[in-house]
Amino acid sequence: MAERRRVGFADPPAAGVPADASRGGSAGPDPTPVGAVALDDEIAAGLLPERSPRGHKGTFGRLLVIAGSIDYTGAALLVCRGAGRAGAGLVTLAVPESLQPLFAAKVVEATTMALPEDDVEEVDPEPALMRILDHNHDAIVLGPGLRAGLATTELVRGIVASEEDPVTSPIVLDAEALRSLASLDRWWDPIVRSAVLTPHTGEFARLRAGSGRDPAQDGDLIDDDAARIEAARAAAVEWRQVVVLKGARTVIAAPDGSAAVAPFENPALASGGTGDVLSGAIGALMAQGLDAYAAARLGVYLHGLAGEAVRERIGDAGLLAGDLPDQVAQARKRLAAIAERRRVGRRLGFGAGDRHSTGENG
Repeated sequence: MAERRRVGFADPPAAGVPADASRGGSAGPDPTPVGAVALDDEIAAGLLPERSPRGHKGTFGRLLVIAGSIDYTGAALLVCRGAGRAGAGLVTLAVPESLQPLFAAKVVEATTMALPEDDVEEVDPEPALMRILDHNHDAIVLGPGLRAGLATTELVRGIVASEEDPVTSPIVLDAEALRSLASLDRWWDPIVRSAVLTPHTGEFARLRAGSGRDPAQDGDLIDDDAARIEAARAAAVEWRQVVVLKGARTVIAAPDGSAAVAPFENPALASGGTGDVLSGAIGALMAQGLDAYAAARLGVYLHGLAGEAVRERIGDAGLLAGDLPDQVAQARKRLAAIAERRRVGRRLGFGAGDRHSTGENG
């Protein structure tokens, strides 16, 4: 296994991030606990998928987004924009057929797909699942803004457990998908797809309770970084999936026990819809061929850089989720420049500061 940088309490902030940005303006040593990998520009740049100059829209991934309802149209639209700005070539938004005209009028770059209903605005799970499986896609985002109810729970269970998908494409599970799963006993056992779960602390507690654990035993999952890492790692191992525990200094944990921590503490990101942009970015990166752990780490880092860019402009409050997608693309450009300098250095025979590149691309 390639050497990974293990960080203690005296490491510097992430490369390229202002000294106060990664700590929410606080002074003092980096509080990342020993045993976790601290993400920085160099590591994130090493995760970027290649972008062939002769590529086309099919080359760069086809993402299917199953999201949105009449009360949460914005969630679906933000996922699609976040995915596009993270580099997905094709994005399709699947919604209940009665809502398709509404969403088709809102999305510009994405296409839409109607899902059969058994009531107005409520999907009919079995035929909807068949239509989803018939669609040509490389990855799925499932959950943001979906209407709560038994039909949604049945659809979620069918999608994650279906072995009829010819490629069993990877999936991002967020919001209502997580709440639906938490209502099922041993919900993780039937999952046949490689998945990234993106819970905030409340959703994480429900998922832990659904696996028979007392969430209180996980400790303080808001302010205690050590507790956050330990809980996310334990959950990822038990559930056999990648877990992104959102919040300040977001934790990304893998089923093999690996864990990474983003350096960002940004109160400006505490507004509705920012997590939808994150889900779209991670889904787009999986559609471009990254494995779940690599896509989750890079998606979280791009999202964090985007938030810092907006914060630099407007301060700690007032950020809207719609501000983020364009900045995600700018963050990717910045990391691509770092990756290109590294490649040029290798061609010229220099190390080019490449100590993080080996093994850090998933």
